[in-house]
Amino acid sequence: MTEEFLIPAKNIELEEEIKHSRFISFMFHCPSADVMKAELGRIKLEFPGASHYCYAFVAGAPTNLIDMGSSDDGEPSGSAGRPMLACLQGANIGELGVIVVRYFGGTKLGVGGLVRAYSSGVKKLIPQLETCLKTLRYSANIVCDYGQLNDIEYVINQCEGIITDKQFSATVTVTFELAKAQQSKFNQLLATQTQGAMQVKFTA
Repeated sequence: MTEEFLIPAKNIELEEEIKHSRFISFMFHCPSADVMKAELGRIKLEFPGASHYCYAFVAGAPTNLIDMGSSDDGEPSGSAGRPMLACLQGANIGELGVIVVRYFGGTKLGVGGLVRAYSSGVKKLIPQLETCLKTLRYSANIVCDYGQLNDIEYVINQCEGIITDKQFSATVTVTFELAKAQQSKFNQLLATQTQGAMQVKFTA
């Protein structure tokens, strides 16, 4: 499983006229199918009356073959969504979505022409896309005394972890997220800070 991969840092768009049809391509961060659905709804409101709203997305890591999808939205089967998805899969960027809005200009393009037209904006946008690195982190928790909390927070910080919750009762329960590659370092530092009294069993 890929533990680090590039994701979009900003949304971008491109408009082209191809044989009198207007094609507007939108590329954006898409971590889930729900985000695609919401973005599709927003674009339909912003660009009403278009003949087609075709899309493709890879919602997970670039190598993820499950969290992805595409739609031809009434164009001939395989002429829009799948070619767009193939472009995304070749980009080696995760959590990436694209929607292409078409305003039909009266000239039929044929299946081959549609494949080229819908892929055109996607291919041009990918090199322009600003990206950032996403590191997958896994949730864990640790129970400590109040006097140990500063040491625990120090170790989490040193291992580039993120504290997501702290529960205070007779003891403190710290919930945090940590990359798998940092787990061994975490337990080594934790043992040093607590004189070997504490260790976390990671499940991921």
